[in-house]
Amino acid sequence: MARGRTIAIVSVSAVLAVGAAAGGAYYVLHTRGTPAETAQRFAAAWQAGDKTAMAALLATPKQLTAYDQQRTALAVESAAIKLGKVTEGDGRASVPYTATLNMKNVGEWTYQGRIDLVVADRTWKVDWKPATLHPSMTEGATFSLETKWPQRAEITDADGGRIDTGTVGGSVQQLVGYLEKATKKDVARLGSSYKVGQPIGAHGLQATFQEQLAGTPTTEIKLGDKTLETIEGTEGKPVETTLDPKAQAAAVTAVKHMKKPTSLVAIKASTGEILAVVNNVGGFNRALDGRYPPGSTFKAVTAIGLLAAGVSPQDTVTCPKNVNVGGLPIRNSDEEAFGSISFLDSFAHSCNTTFAPLAKSKLGADKLLEAAEDVGFNQPLNIGVPATRPSFPKAESDAELAAESFGQARITASPLSMASVAAAIADGTWRPPTLVPAIKQKAEERKLPSGVKAGLHSMMSAVVTKGTAKSAGLPAGTHGKTGTAEFGTGEKLDTHAWFMGFKGDVAFAVVVEGGGGGGAVAAPVAATFLKNL
Repeated sequence: MARGRTIAIVSVSAVLAVGAAAGGAYYVLHTRGTPAETAQRFAAAWQAGDKTAMAALLATPKQLTAYDQQRTALAVESAAIKLGKVTEGDGRASVPYTATLNMKNVGEWTYQGRIDLVVADRTWKVDWKPATLHPSMTEGATFSLETKWPQRAEITDADGGRIDTGTVGGSVQQLVGYLEKATKKDVARLGSSYKVGQPIGAHGLQATFQEQLAGTPTTEIKLGDKTLETIEGTEGKPVETTLDPKAQAAAVTAVKHMKKPTSLVAIKASTGEILAVVNNVGGFNRALDGRYPPGSTFKAVTAIGLLAAGVSPQDTVTCPKNVNVGGLPIRNSDEEAFGSISFLDSFAHSCNTTFAPLAKSKLGADKLLEAAEDVGFNQPLNIGVPATRPSFPKAESDAELAAESFGQARITASPLSMASVAAAIADGTWRPPTLVPAIKQKAEERKLPSGVKAGLHSMMSAVVTKGTAKSAGLPAGTHGKTGTAEFGTGEKLDTHAWFMGFKGDVAFAVVVEGGGGGGAVAAPVAATFLKNL
């Protein structure tokens, strides 16, 4: 009996052994997927920054804190993981990889590592350990950057002179901006190559071109105390502006004695380059960001539409004391009336009672909108610092159309925008105004309708020689248009004083906030500017 029992035990043992061998074969044969497939999915998740997908592929659930720390400490913007050939044996496998990390403000770092894999639950999984992330990584070690920044590059005017030294005038300083110490929020935005307390551009061009001006630092990538790689930095590149020092100085002279807020912008008509930007009052940059009704300076835009529609400067029109269009009572400044006069003279004397009826009979809302958009209204501005685009809503009634014809209703514009209008009229083509030539413009150039330029030049010349700007002391050869723009509410409204125009290749616009009449107040500012230019 004892002998029989022993045999039985041996027999059972043999059966179990055979069963184990068969089960092992079954186990191996029924392992899902391949190590290459798992490694590929893991690499794709790594590249995508999908930590959840990475964790789902681990053989043992773990927190990928090292992965998070690397991405944050090195400001990793993207990762590319290239896998090599799989090595497999005895239920384990490994796949070499080449990782290329693109780090913000630092550059690319490439290194080699290895992903180990193991079978778990009949599926190939990643056998994660810190060294999976980098071969030198150990538990608790952290990545960091040590940086040495190059000297910050310059911001210059059109002649190459520095305008970022803090010694330039206040108006230029508004454009340039200034530096301030980086906060934690700034570092999160700019990248961990920056440190809290480091000087960075805070406003104006300094902020817009922070990365260009700062360059990139020479950077040591460290793991604990060990330097893994040193990446050489790059020098910052200067930002060149179109500001002309002579034009800027002339503009400053023109506005500095004005008692009310006054702004002036000058543009080179043939290129759209901004030559000068001045505000006699600090803080809000009215020259670029102001939202004013343009008043009768907008008659130059309405005239573009009327000339394109076939009206000639020599055509006889009427300029009565009062008219009514769409229920809107309209009068001229000082309730003037000129009777039957030429279209040119009605423009020179700024007859609201001429332009409103003509806008209704010859243009309509669509054509006036088209004329406005041909000279930059509703077009995006991209000059490198905040600048409000000029707004021209399409008229919704005859009354609104009438008001728009002489620059009231809902129209808003800045001196920059109206200088751009003047530049378009001077040259025959509207170009998006440009402060930094390196910036790609969003708006396209637009040519004025055929035959408009010469007629409008003669009309704007008449404003200076015999019209509303006759007494402003403007130099010979100046073409312009005055504007007295009502604003506010109540029975008696205050007015902004406007004058815009051009002389030669220099176009300009002046606004005096709450200044009164354009011919008496704004045009003399332009005269001083042109004389000093």
